[in-house]
Amino acid sequence: MAPHVDGNKWVGHDTGRDDARLHMDHPFEHGRFPGGIGKGHVWRLAGGGPARFGFGGFFFGVAPFEFALCDGWLWDSDQIVIYDDPDHIGWYLAYNVRLGTYVHVNYLGA
Repeated sequence: MAPHVDGNKWVGHDTGRDDARLHMDHPFEHGRFPGGIGKGHVWRLAGGGPARFGFGGFFFGVAPFEFALCDGWLWDSDQIVIYDDPDHIGWYLAYNVRLGTYVHVNYLGA
């Protein structure tokens, strides 16, 4: 089952702070995402794919080991919400409004 949100719970976000796959040697290497974060800040995807996608002049990349989790995303039209990842420094969670699923993403800059 794909990671998803059930009420206020991030289902599937339970690997803990020490998950080696989500370790970054240089967190926020391209700076912190300066756009709106969290509920109330909905962004429409404007193209790309899991390795590099954008909206509003900002670019992100999905964690490579999670590419398959976003196979159903419409990279030119889906709405997403970006959240800070509370457990993994340097990562954000991109929540797909249409599908109710999310993936870990890295901010690549403007």
